[in-house]
Amino acid sequence: MTPPAPSHLVDLSHTIEHGMATYRGLPAPLVCDFLSHEASRGQYAEGTTFHIGKLEMVANTGTYIDVPFHRYPTGEDLAEAPLDWMVDLPGRVVRVPVSNGRAIGPEWFAGRDVQGHAVLVHTGWDRHWRTDAYFEGHPFLTEDAAEVLRQGAAALVGIDALNIDDTDDGRRPVHTLLLGHRIPIVEHLTRLDALPEHGFRFFAAPFKVRGLGSLPVRAFARLEGRETRGTPTEFF
Repeated sequence: MTPPAPSHLVDLSHTIEHGMATYRGLPAPLVCDFLSHEASRGQYAEGTTFHIGKLEMVANTGTYIDVPFHRYPTGEDLAEAPLDWMVDLPGRVVRVPVSNGRAIGPEWFAGRDVQGHAVLVHTGWDRHWRTDAYFEGHPFLTEDAAEVLRQGAAALVGIDALNIDDTDDGRRPVHTLLLGHRIPIVEHLTRLDALPEHGFRFFAAPFKVRGLGSLPVRAFARLEGRETRGTPTEFF
């Protein structure tokens, strides 16, 4: 049997599951039925059932995006943030080995062409997802690194770790700098090892919600130069 060809789409999101922890101190999501298939029997024609689910969670759950309102009360919220801040962006991966230490400094970004790009920092920390190790000693960007990305006019910055900032620093300088210059942040990415360093487009669109500055996304990359047509599946 011939193995399937590699997909042109690479899913970069963690799955949201009932009871999981994204960040210590934040409540886990509640995923349940509002109306189950079984309970819907009798409301429709014989043999026809529907499911209506219920999802309750804080905005910072799973793989999510931050826009300026997350940090600044007068910044753009998710309803105001334009789509071109977060979808169909040329992507660039910066690979930083964990052996480098926790702090990711400006030298990793200096001299790179990041203008208009979604810059995705690949550390491999996502291998600890859903374990206690994920919350301890995660890699992060320094304020100087964020400044290099700002000066380089990056369009968006993402990381495959717990936080783009050092959580021991209450100033949150990277959030402060990037969001203050309208550069969205995506945290808790995964599978960045499946991407080339360039030659892809990045997408991370959340719901359009007034009054929120963070929300989960289905982050993914489209590899350029690949076939884009899929085959639909029938369920009946």
